[in-house]
Amino acid sequence: MQPLRGVTVVSLEQAIAAPYASRQLADLGARVIKVERPGVGDFARAYDSRVRGLSSHFVWVNRNKESLTLDIKDPRGMSALCALIDDADVFIQNLAPGAAERAGLGAPALRQRDPRLIVCDVSGYGSPGPYETRKAYDLMVQSEAGLVAVTGTPEEMAKVGISVSDIAAGMYAYSSVLAALLERGRTGLGTHIDVSMLESTVEWMGFPMYYAYDGAEPPPRAGAAHATIYPYGPFTAGDGKVVMMAIQNDREWRLFCERFLGRAELADHPQYATNADRNAHRDALGAIVAERFAELSSDAAIALLSEIPVANARVNSVSEVWNHPQLAARGRWHEVPTPAGPVASPAPPGLTDPAPRMDPVPALGEHTREILTGLGLSGDEIDELVADGVA
Repeated sequence: MQPLRGVTVVSLEQAIAAPYASRQLADLGARVIKVERPGVGDFARAYDSRVRGLSSHFVWVNRNKESLTLDIKDPRGMSALCALIDDADVFIQNLAPGAAERAGLGAPALRQRDPRLIVCDVSGYGSPGPYETRKAYDLMVQSEAGLVAVTGTPEEMAKVGISVSDIAAGMYAYSSVLAALLERGRTGLGTHIDVSMLESTVEWMGFPMYYAYDGAEPPPRAGAAHATIYPYGPFTAGDGKVVMMAIQNDREWRLFCERFLGRAELADHPQYATNADRNAHRDALGAIVAERFAELSSDAAIALLSEIPVANARVNSVSEVWNHPQLAARGRWHEVPTPAGPVASPAPPGLTDPAPRMDPVPALGEHTREILTGLGLSGDEIDELVADGVA
């Protein structure tokens, strides 16, 4: 399923948020032209070298794209970029705050030239506002959005282990572009989309924020356990392995007491009868549950929980996820070509039939000559741009 075939996206992008958004569009068939700096490219190319010498971040968010190198500070580079945008359906950028406007690439100017163009700006904090010029790396935004304050243990806060603010902004940019394409199909007009990492992360903070509504106490940091539902979190089995489990309602609690703990009377104990009671007395209840887990191997505990059934999970290492039996059974792993050879990649969620688009991760400037030729430049003109460091 590639419903965006025929849609052209020009993306002046770097790092994660905007590249993640454009990759989702590319997965659905859009032609995505990634504009990069000559010589160095998107700085995410140099974050690490863990994928056969390539950056793990870059390989993750840049398949299915074409790489064009342009120095847009040079008038010739800017002229080529503008020619591309003139033929595009969508323009995405996540340059430093104010940089696009200073370069003449602000949404009002671009949409005045082409009212059908969809312009998507991705930034840390959005504009206007007192934070609009601040640098906004993922950890900074997690902190400003209150996410770090509710993540970690009672003793120490922690960031989320993935670039969640980048991903949130990328997904809202992606879904907003899809909505804008639908709207343009009805009205013939594009629009300006303004996505900030802060607002995207705050949207995902809904439960903690409403839990602390009107000055109430926020949910406590509870490590790997749920902050307000109990028992819901990690327990160590007798073989030393950790099992995650979750009780979501009083019916499950009653069955858990009868069939796992072997203590049916606990279901109606005044300290444990409701989730609020169990949460208030989690230390005492946790000792009872932990004692039972210690009597079982992790496999036996998981089998018993599954039989009830109560939700449970193994705590896999990252390396074990590559061999997860459920992903293998559903055929979710595919190969993506890269400049360093093919690498495994998970298929886009939701896309199963026909096979999803899994085109290469581009080398820096791999498509520069092809794209500039398509704009009408001669070989000599392209050679001159390359020699001058413009392309």
